[in-house]
Amino acid sequence: MVKVIASSLRKGNVVDIDDKLYVVLTAENIHPGKGTPVTQLDMRRISDGVKISERYRTTEQVERAFVEDRPHTFLYEDSDGYTFMNPENFDQVIVTKDVMGDSAVYLQEGMECMLSTHNGVPIAIELPARVTLEIVDTEPTVKGQTASSSYKPAKLSNGVRTMVPPHVSAGTRVVIMTADNSYVERAKD
Repeated sequence: MVKVIASSLRKGNVVDIDDKLYVVLTAENIHPGKGTPVTQLDMRRISDGVKISERYRTTEQVERAFVEDRPHTFLYEDSDGYTFMNPENFDQVIVTKDVMGDSAVYLQEGMECMLSTHNGVPIAIELPARVTLEIVDTEPTVKGQTASSSYKPAKLSNGVRTMVPPHVSAGTRVVIMTADNSYVERAKD
């Protein structure tokens, strides 16, 4: 275990509080006009999935757990969860649905993800920042609509809804940010 100051914690870090492991979901440094700056942490207990919210003074020490981050390749999904393979030694690891969370919709066969394990147990997963998906449904382009910042709703091939520029039509492959479902650009393939 390593002690670090609370303000250095980021999303995905794993901390040890009272001999229980928590994964940081959000970390926000708050500097009020008067008083001590604090770090607001929203965390999920790894053992049972309970979410908690804690506030620390930015200089307070927090125990950071040793976590092993390794690239893994997504293979398939079944009733047990999501199966990933370590490309170095071909070991297969099953990641549960609660560890995967909302990002499961972006998984594609053969996708390379960063899997965090603590004592061999998967505790967090990081997907690539961008994925390429196809638009299956969107409103038709209105003639005379300028290239201003007007966006229209669209449904992606994985069922997620996002906002796209007016020139993008159904059947177009687009690049999407996995963090916030936002449109980046047309795919170049």
